[in-house]
Amino acid sequence: MLKLPALDPNTVEEKRGSGYPEPFKSRMGERVKRRLGQACGLTKLGVNLVTLGPGGQSALRHWHTLEDEFVYVLEGEVVLVTNGGEQTLSAGMCAGYPAGNADAHHFINRSPRPAKYLEMGQRPEGDVAFYPDDDLMLMPTPDGDISVHKDGRRY
Repeated sequence: MLKLPALDPNTVEEKRGSGYPEPFKSRMGERVKRRLGQACGLTKLGVNLVTLGPGGQSALRHWHTLEDEFVYVLEGEVVLVTNGGEQTLSAGMCAGYPAGNADAHHFINRSPRPAKYLEMGQRPEGDVAFYPDDDLMLMPTPDGDISVHKDGRRY
């Protein structure tokens, strides 16, 4: 058995589903995350190993005010949807999303097989996530992030 700082990703607990409120949560489909960065004790960088089942979505299409994000596809293929349209990414391809760039993005797995990718991002205090296609924003509070309608009402 490995000891930190090393670890076997298969020993990290799987997190299934989404933290979104309904009616958004059920739209994600089969999505499984292993929070590798957290398991290694990282506090400023999130690193997740994600398996996205056929028909699943990585997230709702979104962008962040303060967080850079980076994704590297390990297996299968996903469709990257941005303001500019759609592109198919397969194993060995990557995408990066600079903080403050309002080019909302997400992945959809339209293939018949699961896809696997690494997603990485910072964890900056005060980051707001905007979801232009949906009545949703993720707002920071002293007690953690909360989901709100675009008019500020809590879900």
